Amino acid sequence: MTPASTSPAQKTSPRSAGLLLHPTSLPGPYGIGDLGPAAYRWVEALAYAKQTWWQILPLSPTGYGDSPYQSFSAFAGNPYLVSPDRLVEDGLLTRSDIAAALGGASFPAQRVDFGPVIQFKVRLLTRAWEAFKAGAAPALRPEFEQFCAEQAAWLDDFALFMTLKDAHGGVSWLEWDAPARLRDAATLARARSERADSLAQHQFRQFLFFRQWSALKRYAHAKGVRLIGDVPIFVSSDSADVWGNPQLFQLDDQRRPTVVAGVPPDYFSRTGQLWGNPQYDWAALQQTGYAWWIARLRAALSQVDLIRIDHFRGFEAYWEIPAGMPTAEVGRWVKGPGASLFTAMQAAFGERLPLIAEDLGIITPEVDALREQFHLPGMRVLLSTDDPNNARPICWVHEYRKSRVCYFQLGHDEKAYGAPQFGEVLGRAIRWSALQPAVAPQ
Repeated sequence: MTPASTSPAQKTSPRSAGLLLHPTSLPGPYGIGDLGPAAYRWVEALAYAKQTWWQILPLSPTGYGDSPYQSFSAFAGNPYLVSPDRLVEDGLLTRSDIAAALGGASFPAQRVDFGPVIQFKVRLLTRAWEAFKAGAAPALRPEFEQFCAEQAAWLDDFALFMTLKDAHGGVSWLEWDAPARLRDAATLARARSERADSLAQHQFRQFLFFRQWSALKRYAHAKGVRLIGDVPIFVSSDSADVWGNPQLFQLDDQRRPTVVAGVPPDYFSRTGQLWGNPQYDWAALQQTGYAWWIARLRAALSQVDLIRIDHFRGFEAYWEIPAGMPTAEVGRWVKGPGASLFTAMQAAFGERLPLIAEDLGIITPEVDALREQFHLPGMRVLLSTDDPNNARPICWVHEYRKSRVCYFQLGHDEKAYGAPQFGEVLGRAIRWSALQPAVAPQ
């Protein structure tokens, strides 16, 4: 997966391999994969197969479209991944509680039906909170208090954000009444007092998630399996990150984005891709020494061993679209923070940054130079399978240079393994890759 490199910062990286599987895709009886027994069996399977890496998508709480790339927080975990079985072991739930929450419902076997799953998980997590308040699992209380104290920098604002979102019927914070939207101090103080139970319950859900994830991470390490996480460059407009740090984003006086993210028209889309994420105020971030970004990476690295940075090219230059545009056609390229940001990261995490640069798409020599300056491995994709019946190699293994992470295909591609021609294409790729060293010019 990560071929050895000749660059000084990557000398010690041996070749290794792994698999990408988000926890939601693990099998189980509760409609969605979780951090319970199936996750541990998955780690055991990876170890048995001599795999070094387990890669996941963002673990953050999903927002619009149930996508981990549109999250309510860049720091929080997804409480819907909390394992009911582990809560039973902790003494926070009983099997009867689970049966009552299910209410006789059944879930699809091959996909996640998020609506019913979320309702089920909320009922369970609420029941666990009520049991905890009533004295269940008393050994967890000091752990919970310690967690809240250690994570207060992001947890307090996130819990308040989710509490206010609940109070406003789940709508985006951009639709809240002005005092809450603009973070009026008296309004926030009153919410903390009047809605203290809701706030504490959101903190408790985060505690349960990170407690279960930390245990799974320790188990993976004991089995020789390391973890690759995923950090999107942008955050969602409807997030505690933007609501709590408006000074770090390009917003108007009502806290609405003035410019948003996307990519320009290309071969795949005549109108480009309009993502809609607010753009950072990189000058403001630089004045803080990129403190928010450093904190974000530090939080992510407490969960995983290595991070894939999504849309790396946006750090060199990003496509800026005026807010309100119907497509991404009208926009401009704007220089990003570049080396300044990654130098600050090195000061925090050391010269060898634990990052993978997702450098697919419109890549210029300047983007390559930035990645190479900081010795970051880039990505290569073996097969492009937009048409599953015509899977084709787009980058032969023998063409890789220095440190690269090779992916069999992209997550949004049609799955190649089910295509009629898959075996033929894969066999041809393997034969050609094996033959190439013998026929390549010296």
